[in-house]
Amino acid sequence: MRVTRRSALRSLAGGAVGAPAILSANGKTVFSPTWESLKQYRCPDWFRDAKFGTWAHWGPQGGPKQGDWYARNMYLQGTRQNKYHVEHFGHPSKVGYKDVIPLWTAKNWEPETLIRRYKKAGAKYFFSLGVHCDNFDCWNSRHHRWNAVNFGPKKDVVGTWRDAARSNGLRFGVSEHLAWSWGWFNVNKGSDKTGPYAGVPYDGNDPAYQDLYFPPHADTAAQYPQDAPEWWKQAWLARVKDLVDQHRPDVVYTDGGAFGQVGLELIAHYYNASMEWHGGRLEGVYTLKNHTAKTKLFGEYQEGATLLDVERGVVGDIRGEPWQTCTCIGQWFYWEGFKYRRPRDVIHMLIDVVSKNGNLLLSFPQLPDGTLDTEEEGILEEITRWMAVNGEAIFATRPWKKYGEGPATIPGGILGERSMKPFTPADLRFTTKKDSLFVFCLGWPEGDIEVRSLGTAAGLWQKRIQHVRLLGSEEEIEWSADAERLRIRRPNRKPCDLAVAFEIL
Repeated sequence: MRVTRRSALRSLAGGAVGAPAILSANGKTVFSPTWESLKQYRCPDWFRDAKFGTWAHWGPQGGPKQGDWYARNMYLQGTRQNKYHVEHFGHPSKVGYKDVIPLWTAKNWEPETLIRRYKKAGAKYFFSLGVHCDNFDCWNSRHHRWNAVNFGPKKDVVGTWRDAARSNGLRFGVSEHLAWSWGWFNVNKGSDKTGPYAGVPYDGNDPAYQDLYFPPHADTAAQYPQDAPEWWKQAWLARVKDLVDQHRPDVVYTDGGAFGQVGLELIAHYYNASMEWHGGRLEGVYTLKNHTAKTKLFGEYQEGATLLDVERGVVGDIRGEPWQTCTCIGQWFYWEGFKYRRPRDVIHMLIDVVSKNGNLLLSFPQLPDGTLDTEEEGILEEITRWMAVNGEAIFATRPWKKYGEGPATIPGGILGERSMKPFTPADLRFTTKKDSLFVFCLGWPEGDIEVRSLGTAAGLWQKRIQHVRLLGSEEEIEWSADAERLRIRRPNRKPCDLAVAFEIL
């Protein structure tokens, strides 16, 4: 079977694909596919107020329960996941990624139950993985037969999450990581370099499965593609536009940049469609990344056109526009036995992000049957308890004149959390709401709390402090203020673990 670029495009994108028509709101075109036009965008208030969302980064790569990038690493001889695959399933020349997909069963999946638990934990929006770098669509794709209705769970996973989220009053988002696929997944064309299978082609070379594995080409880089052919960009456009049009998400997350002109067409289409869906109001949010490492480009973000997403990282100071960090308590895909992040670290990151005008999108890796393991459930419960006490200092707040004070130095940027040192009770963060200023202490203080930013000499607080309240407590809080500091006497009892918040009036 000979697969040409034209036939591959028809297979991957469902026929001839052109640029999407630019929609209009109230009979007038609003956004065009240019950076200049897209910079008319303004973030909706609902996202500014939301602060916290949860994410089901859940798909067939979680089937083997061996963590991130399984679809790529199983084809790289000598990697941990390659060794696991050979030992448990067989050699990738005989048993490939297509044979792993059925392990993603969703047989015990209860989306309504999970959504209700996330909402109780404070989530104001919920994300579903749409398509990862494995070239597998998690919805009833019109343009790609390798999707969750035909394989794996045999359900429209994105659509089911959407209905559960919206029926529980949450905004709904989707993520797409598809552009990476072009090189990232193309390692399936290789073969072992040593051993008994040296030179034996992996199953990605089988023409019968090239709509999943791609036609042969040279790129095998694990990065956002720099030179993908036009037909692949158009296939990307058709599939992501289908994801948007079917599910009408409130947030769209692209893992990387705008993918050239076709990406601008998609963003303009989404913004205009959001206005049509909402009676002329632009309620949609689109996120891109902004990161270059040496010759590797991971994003094409431009200020004002979309919101910034900082994967597994934070920013160093308050940003003028809202932004989002996305992170996970473990690996993005489930890895049995992986050591999870502590609840205190999640809460401290949330507070730091919110103090800098950001939102935190947090993923809980699901098992292939759709459940969370018992340790994850415990982490979720701790977050829920903390939010019940302190949510008023998080949700619908805005940043203050400065984000905080204290000894912690925060490396900003993508993947920066890997080098973040733990916060201590000496680290303070600020948020505001109406006439109140909230001061977070990131841990239980060992002694009195000194807030130097609220000393009268600092000139940041323009009115006289009238009252100090500890959230979640009825204890009368002792305090004093002078030119150097606001001094808060350490309370006798802590109302919660992880971090405490004081309201200043």
